[in-house]
Amino acid sequence: MSAAAHTAAPPADAANRVMNAEQAGRRVEEVLDRLAATGDESACAGAEELVRVLMDFYGAGLARIVRLLDAPAAGKSPGSPLAGLLGDELVSSLLVLHDLHPEDTATRIARALDAAGDHAWEVAGFDDSSATLRLRSAGGAGCGCAGTAASAQQAVEDALTCFAPEVTAVEVEAGATAREPALLQIGKAPTSRTAPGPATAKTR
Repeated sequence: MSAAAHTAAPPADAANRVMNAEQAGRRVEEVLDRLAATGDESACAGAEELVRVLMDFYGAGLARIVRLLDAPAAGKSPGSPLAGLLGDELVSSLLVLHDLHPEDTATRIARALDAAGDHAWEVAGFDDSSATLRLRSAGGAGCGCAGTAASAQQAVEDALTCFAPEVTAVEVEAGATAREPALLQIGKAPTSRTAPGPATAKTR
């Protein structure tokens, strides 16, 4: 059988059929068997590793969904079950990956900023053409030094990869009222001085 036959497009109605676990497993085994038949051990090992990574990823996502759906019954997560799922980074990333997330980009960006930590951010704009998100720092936890600002921005970028992966670049605008942190001088406490008293007469 030619290589073209192996890579032929699936039937037109294949997208409308739901594949069960047995069918998916059989498809994976067929692909791995074809790779093994080529004798390329490196390709086979890479394919098997890919399958393991995907199984771990989706397994973790399913486990998280089960835990989150069970949380309201235990009184741990107020609100609707869907709200709990949409607010979770792992579950949200799975929904976005398969174009199943019901929220728009702006809402998911806001979720990412909320999940990024205590630093407050304001959205200055999002450019669809360049996929660039412009942020303005609104203050928050930290000393205001460069290291803290860089860590806060990295936390935002990490959260965006889960909630809004369509954002590929983040630019932080300088705040108009940004001020350097005050420097505290630490020195010795002044020595106490006593007011001079009246002169005393010397006795001979």
